[in-house]
Amino acid sequence: MGKLYERIDGRLRTFIEEQPLFFTATAPLTGDGTVNLSPKGLTGSFAVIDDRTVAYLDFAGSHNETIAHLRENGRITLMWCAFQGPPNIVRVHGRGEPVFRDDPRFKELLAHFPDIDPTPHGLRAIIVVRAEVVRDSCGFAVPYMTYEGDRETHGRRFSREDDASLSEYFEKKPDIASSMDGLPGLPLPLPPTP
Repeated sequence: MGKLYERIDGRLRTFIEEQPLFFTATAPLTGDGTVNLSPKGLTGSFAVIDDRTVAYLDFAGSHNETIAHLRENGRITLMWCAFQGPPNIVRVHGRGEPVFRDDPRFKELLAHFPDIDPTPHGLRAIIVVRAEVVRDSCGFAVPYMTYEGDRETHGRRFSREDDASLSEYFEKKPDIASSMDGLPGLPLPLPPTP
């Protein structure tokens, strides 16, 4: 039932762009390290850059496993499920990279997200993923669920922070500057918002 694809275009691209939720999975190289699986959302925070490259905005949070794993080895899988309409699951297996605020590419990449104001969410980085394998599967067992809208809680919480206070918040959290397994995570203090 599942197929492999060389590109993210046509039906696949449309499906991915229509989903309000996706998941990211990463892991460290060590065999006993912590595997990380994270839900991602917020309308406008994901973009297809070209037929082999996608990106998403990485916002403030209590952990930072994805960035730490990507800095160590770059391996990442993204997954989208159809919770409405015909059943479908799409996975992009590839190599990811966190692009931080002080990277010369940051401003150009940010232009791919015109429908979201990243400021109130404490934008930490833009995660860029280059697809190596794109595949879909049936999704017959995925339940129907209804999307009601984005939560406003995250934006309200982090809109109170400026660059300095956001850096202070991150410095107090045990799994931001390094991962749960001790890998380098988010470089602190944060560079200024461009």
